Amino acid sequence: MQHGWPERLWIVRHGESAGNVARAAATAAGLAWIDIAERDVDVDLSRLGERQARSLGRWFAEQPESERPEVVVVSPYRRARRTAEIMAGQGAYEPEHEFLIDERLREKEFGILDRLTTVGIRERYPEQAEFRRILGKFYHRPPGGESWCDAILRLRSALDTMAIRHAGRRVLVVSHQVVVLCMRYLVENMTEEQILAIDREGDVANCGVTEYRFDASMGKDGGLRLERYNFTAPLEEEGTPVTTEPDAKVAAAS
Repeated sequence: MQHGWPERLWIVRHGESAGNVARAAATAAGLAWIDIAERDVDVDLSRLGERQARSLGRWFAEQPESERPEVVVVSPYRRARRTAEIMAGQGAYEPEHEFLIDERLREKEFGILDRLTTVGIRERYPEQAEFRRILGKFYHRPPGGESWCDAILRLRSALDTMAIRHAGRRVLVVSHQVVVLCMRYLVENMTEEQILAIDREGDVANCGVTEYRFDASMGKDGGLRLERYNFTAPLEEEGTPVTTEPDAKVAAAS
């Protein structure tokens, strides 16, 4: 059946990265700067992140073929690509299935605030801390960076592409924390208040799964119904630690 939505949509945050680990260390030490040598796009998974990706990949592999992804769409950032590749190695999806890299799924850009902790932002850019307090994270755009609205604009385009190109198919997206939240905002037609309330409940877990299933009863053309959010049972069942630290560039606030 062809319709304007994927038959199934999974949105997965990448496994724990070296940036997650560096951010936690900097925050614990009260430092202003998160010490990472690579560009953010090149930051790889930690060993735990690789283990998380393997656990999630095995979980997908254990599902019936009709319940596994047919199309994989991935952020160009290394930690997201590595997560998807490791999952494939565990049988989460077949090698011959479509594997697409889409730059619209990249992490939110933080501009001059990149790699600063909350302490660092207050010390170096107190005016930006004040602007964010006034505007809120949904609308605040740091110089050279993006607001949530900016990220949503490109994600709206990416979601439209999926609806047109992959209608009726099972699609896996591997990306980043803010992308998971902003995709929920779009798919579920939320308000600013609704998505920020979800955000306040806690961070999206590394390799946490958000899953939607097409429901023909939702309106004239049907829609995607949320099946589960921040689902971490695939990791927990194997005894793999669940982590939720933001990435280095999300240190101040997602």
